Amino acid sequence: MRRVAVLGAGSWGTALAVHLARVGHEVHLWARDADLVADMAAHRANRVYLPEAMFPGTMAVTHAVDGALRGADLVVSAIPSHGCRAVMAAAAPYVPAGAAIVSATKGLESGTLLRMSEVIAQEVGTGHPVVVLSGPSFASEVARGLPTAVLAASFSAEAAELAQDEFRGPAFRLYGSSDVIGVEIGGAMKNVIAIAAGVAEGVGLGHNALAALITRGLAEVTRLACAVGARRETLAGLSGLGDLVLTCTGELSRNRRVGIELARGRPLSDILATMKMVAEGVRTTHAVLALGARHGVELPITTQMDEVLSGRSDIRAALAALMLRPQRAEAEAADRIG
Repeated sequence: MRRVAVLGAGSWGTALAVHLARVGHEVHLWARDADLVADMAAHRANRVYLPEAMFPGTMAVTHAVDGALRGADLVVSAIPSHGCRAVMAAAAPYVPAGAAIVSATKGLESGTLLRMSEVIAQEVGTGHPVVVLSGPSFASEVARGLPTAVLAASFSAEAAELAQDEFRGPAFRLYGSSDVIGVEIGGAMKNVIAIAAGVAEGVGLGHNALAALITRGLAEVTRLACAVGARRETLAGLSGLGDLVLTCTGELSRNRRVGIELARGRPLSDILATMKMVAEGVRTTHAVLALGARHGVELPITTQMDEVLSGRSDIRAALAALMLRPQRAEAEAADRIG
């Protein structure tokens, strides 16, 4: 048994905490909202974000970040991307020496365009190895114990193996990777493509269009990831293609839901106001586009989604812009400009 601190009590943080407690660890789940903590403690469940998952006996909840981190061997960050830096800065003085940190957030930091593992490393220092946990994984299915396979990626082979060992369960399998960049870019960009997939579904474009969108979306993700320093084969795996397919087609996908509602004519502000959980793709879209500009990579799907989300274009115009792009050989497009 290890002592594990999970920072962030949204659906994903809660699911990971439940899973880690279920496989035998002493888990302390931290939430910023004191009222949420009180309700979770009283009902032994997160009735706001993951009501179906009852808390195991070895799982505790707290509003005190220092208490959550005290004696932790492993720290899991499941904070939305826009709040990651602030929470990790507050947590940094209390992270035990040598504790590994697992980043379970998929996104880029606005402004800096940093990946979440880079944000964490800046705030907690180099004395803590960072592992990125990513792959096709809906929180509710993990909490229900349904079969799930993900990646544990780190520049430290020892840290990746630690995460593989401690997270593994009867229905939870982890593959290792050293391609942190590819895993994080894949995890961030799939949310952008999923919004586009939701738009295609909401407009009623059919299965042909959805298959084409996912395929060309993967090419777009791969181009940017490789330009930043990733390995191409990573994007054909769980954290690239696997996560992309799940998020673009799964009924539980928040980003896909945003796209569907946009296609129905609902304003983005109204859609987000009715969502309990964060749709990371909304914030990530502009950051991905800026990262593409920094590296000279053209991102046609991301560009059109940014136009729609910002209100500069409507759905029909965005779809027309994509379909009217110059036709090229597929291999050339995948390698260069899409």
